[in-house]
Amino acid sequence: MRAQRKLGACLSGLLLVGLVATSCTTTQKAAPSSRSSTKPIRPAKVTYNYTAKDRDCLERAMYFESEHSDHDGYMAVGTVVMNRLTSGAYPNTICGIVAQERQFAPGVMVKEVKAQAQPDLDLAATAILRGERHPGVKDAMFFHTQGLRFPYDNMHYVAIAGGNAFYEKRGRDGELQTPAPLPAYEVAMNYVSGQSMSATQSPFVLPETQPMQPAPSVATFTPVSNPTVNLPTTTTLVPAEVPIPTPAPTSMSISAPVTDANAVATPVPTSTIAVPQPRPNFDSGSFSGNSLRIRG
Repeated sequence: MRAQRKLGACLSGLLLVGLVATSCTTTQKAAPSSRSSTKPIRPAKVTYNYTAKDRDCLERAMYFESEHSDHDGYMAVGTVVMNRLTSGAYPNTICGIVAQERQFAPGVMVKEVKAQAQPDLDLAATAILRGERHPGVKDAMFFHTQGLRFPYDNMHYVAIAGGNAFYEKRGRDGELQTPAPLPAYEVAMNYVSGQSMSATQSPFVLPETQPMQPAPSVATFTPVSNPTVNLPTTTTLVPAEVPIPTPAPTSMSISAPVTDANAVATPVPTSTIAVPQPRPNFDSGSFSGNSLRIRG
């Protein structure tokens, strides 16, 4: 009996161990949650074309408006030019912005730029066209000489550089009163030659041309929408049927042959024959004033 009890206990222990092992092997582990690896996609940049002439206009504005100062002054004025270009409220080319009347210094397009300032201007212009901006100018599109004062309450000053005070026009609610410029990271400047610029940015819109239709083999009459016809004051209508005049009957005497030249023939009454006369020919020219004809 003791042996049987020991055997039963061993069997029970083995069974219990098997169940525990089975439950351990069938337990499913939760899969680790995958972390999102997506990155925010930036919108496509807005591309503006510029030519060598536009670059020269940019350098001229930076040079004359900053009073030939330094790199900081050049970058501040250049930032204003780019802010105007991308705002949509000003001309869509750099030269159009710089040459706009009563906006930049008088003679900015014709005055002489000193040769010794050209290296610094080239450096600043290259930085502006590559997307660099003056950090203090922000969205400013206006400036005046430093030290001046104006009684307007919408002049929100943001920076002073190159002898100029730069400001944004903002209302009492703090919102810009002019269309906001694009951020520098959304703008791309593309250099093109002068010929390519004129071909791609022509302000004229040519009408679409339609293919020429082949002429029909048979000419057709196209009536005029409002034909002008000078009608005579009096119009005589030609009747459809013209009465044919009948000549009066002619009496013809038929007598026997005359044997004597001096004898007088005695007329013998005979039957009367009416000989019809041909239809008279009417001159078509006589009715030219009465017959109307519209020529195509």
